[in-house]
This record gives sequence, C-alpha cells and structure tokens, in this order.
Amino acid sequence: MRTLGEEEKKAATKLAELLKLLGLDANRDIELEDVELTIGEIVLDPSALTSAALKHITPPKMKAIAPPTVKPTTILEAPFTPFIQEYPGKIREVTLGATKSKGGSRKPVVIGGATTPAFYLFEKTPPNPPVISVDVFDMKVTLPKAIRMQVEDVWEDTAAWAKMAVNKWGAKVLTLHLLSTDPLIKDTSPAEATKTVEEVLQAVDVPLIIGGCGDPKKDAAVFKKVAEVAEGERVLLSSVTLDMDEAGVLEGVAKAAAKYGHLILGFTALDLNRAKELNRKLGDYIPEGDILMDLTTAALGYGLEYSFTIHERARMAALMGDTELQHPVLSGTTNAWAAREAWLNLGPEWEPRSLRGPLWETVTALSLLLAGVDLFMMMHPDAIRTIKKVTQQLMTRGKAKPEKIANWVNAKI
Repeated sequence: MRTLGEEEKKAATKLAELLKLLGLDANRDIELEDVELTIGEIVLDPSALTSAALKHITPPKMKAIAPPTVKPTTILEAPFTPFIQEYPGKIREVTLGATKSKGGSRKPVVIGGATTPAFYLFEKTPPNPPVISVDVFDMKVTLPKAIRMQVEDVWEDTAAWAKMAVNKWGAKVLTLHLLSTDPLIKDTSPAEATKTVEEVLQAVDVPLIIGGCGDPKKDAAVFKKVAEVAEGERVLLSSVTLDMDEAGVLEGVAKAAAKYGHLILGFTALDLNRAKELNRKLGDYIPEGDILMDLTTAALGYGLEYSFTIHERARMAALMGDTELQHPVLSGTTNAWAAREAWLNLGPEWEPRSLRGPLWETVTALSLLLAGVDLFMMMHPDAIRTIKKVTQQLMTRGKAKPEKIANWVNAKI
C-alpha cells in the first residue's frame, strides 16, 4: 500500500479540519464536485488486502492445455455379473408318445419344464430342448414348389411320407393332418380317417400329433374316433377351440382324450384371456399335464411381432406364477408358407425361390424359439436342419466360440 508524503498528510489534515467545521463525519462517504485528483504510482501490498477486497479481484484467464492424444491399444475391460433371478413358476413337463411298458409303441419325447425365460443360460439350462414335428398329410395337397420337390415321390402315400420324414429328415415327432375329413374337400368319415392313423402308427415309432380340418363338429367326431383307435399311444389331438365349446362338442373330445390317455392342444388366436379360459375348461376333464397351448403363429411379415409378444407374455406370466398358462407351447411354423413372399415369383432380385421359402420358415421359427416355444410344426428339411442346429448350439452352454461370431461380416456362405 502507498505511504502518504508530508504534503499529502498536511492536505489530509486540513481536509479533516474543514469537514469538522462543516459538521461532517470523515468516516462517511462524501460526494465531491469539480474535484481533480492526481495519483502517482500505486503499489499493492497483498498482505494488507482483506478477504472482501480479494473477492473483487478477477484472476487472469488461463488457457487449458489439451492432454496429448494417445490412441488406445486395448479395449477397456469392465467386469459384468448378470442378474440372476429365481422365478416362482415353472412350465409343466409333458410327454408325447408312450413306450410299450406304458401301453404304447412310441419313442417318447419330453417337452416343457422350463424355469427361466428362453435360453437364459446364465440362470439355468433348460431341462428339455425344443422339439420339431414334421408335417405330413393324408391326401395330395397343393404345396409350394420348394416343398413339393422334397416330397413328390411320397406325395400320395402318407405312410411313406411319414417314413421319409423320420428316416431321412430325423423327425422326432410327426404331425398327421387329416385334411381329407374337411366337409368342403373330401368329407372323409372318422372311421376311414383312423385307418390312415393306424397305417402311420405302424410305419413309424415316433409320437404323433393328429391334426383335424378346422370344422369344430367334424374334428370332434374324428378326434373321438382317433382317441379310441390309438389308445395308449399318447397322441396329441390338434386342436380344440372355444368354438367347440360353443358347439357343445368340447366336453366329448376332452373326455375321450382322458379315457384313452391322450393329450390335447388348445388353440386360441393371440388372446391370453381366451387361452386361459380354454385351459380352465379342459382342466375340468383332463389332467393339467396333458394340455398344450397354440397361441397362433403369424409368419414373418404377417404379424410375427404380435406372435412373439403374445408368446413372450405367456411365458413370463407362467414363470411369475400364473398356473393357467404353465403349459408347453406349440407353434404352427408352417404358417410361414402362407406368406406370398415365401413362394411367389417376385423377380430376379428375390431369387432363388428354393432358398427364400426355407429362409422364411427359418426366421419365423427362430423368432418364436427365443420367445419360449417348446414344439414346432415344420415342413422344409433345410429349415428343420437349421433350427435343430441352432437349438443344439444354444443348449451347449459354455462351449460356444464367440471369436467365430465376431467375424461374421467376412463369413462366406
């Protein structure tokens, strides 16, 4: 701080005396007019500054120095521990087919039993892998060329078709569609339809799914006859609906299934409330372990996202304790062939059609595989092989090789 000289001290003393004569306080602010001050060099003494004065001193702005750019040589490693959850519910295990000791002549297949969402392998490995059932028909039907080329030698021989699906394609389950029973097609009688069932039972030793024609009353009559003829074989009757209940025929089918030891597939159209209602009605007549659900498969491009959502919701509700939805789920994946894009001539940029159709079926199945489907109805051998391979890889916990997946961009097909 600058020290006042002798002349300045005299001036200050005189100023103080003047203020005293005027009755003013020298310690208060004084407003002066027409005053000129001459100030020489000012020296600041930091030690004499108060903290209040320091607040008004703005430090000079310093330019930040950017750190040197260093390219990373490794990926930052961070630990990850997946959240492990226990679920109060469980999907019921269901056995399709029965051995000789159980009254049948099949090689049984067990599905269901999941206690976690689909392929949450970090929580638990599923006790039973999903299974594929191959579709065969009891009459010559119109099929896309990609499928027709695979079955044209056995197209009109149902038993031979069934043998080929088992021996050549490795089918563990067969779906026999009794399409000829449709009143609008051949209107085959229940007795005649059961002859075809008997032929297939003799031709193969895998469990059977017996499909009807979709007419509630005709299907009910056929299913009751099939249940009697296939006693003990534990076939899956596909399918019963709430329309059958309205027609007054559901009870008869359910009682026949219970009497002769068979399973029932309950079909509903993307509606969990109706699925639960149908399961309750079936539970009045048959054991809960003999019921499967078909929640509807809408193919890729035709509502697949709705199917995925309804299947996922059903599985999560079941695991969280909803007993009415704790049944294994079947997907009619061959619905993918109803999509025009799977078989229609769409121009050279969409070729080859022989590959496009199986891809359509495969993508539809893969999507629902991840939603928790336990049993797939499929048709094309390439799609069947692909889903089998993917399922085996997913079930092989800890043996995958991620380094192969990482280089998928350069993979050659």
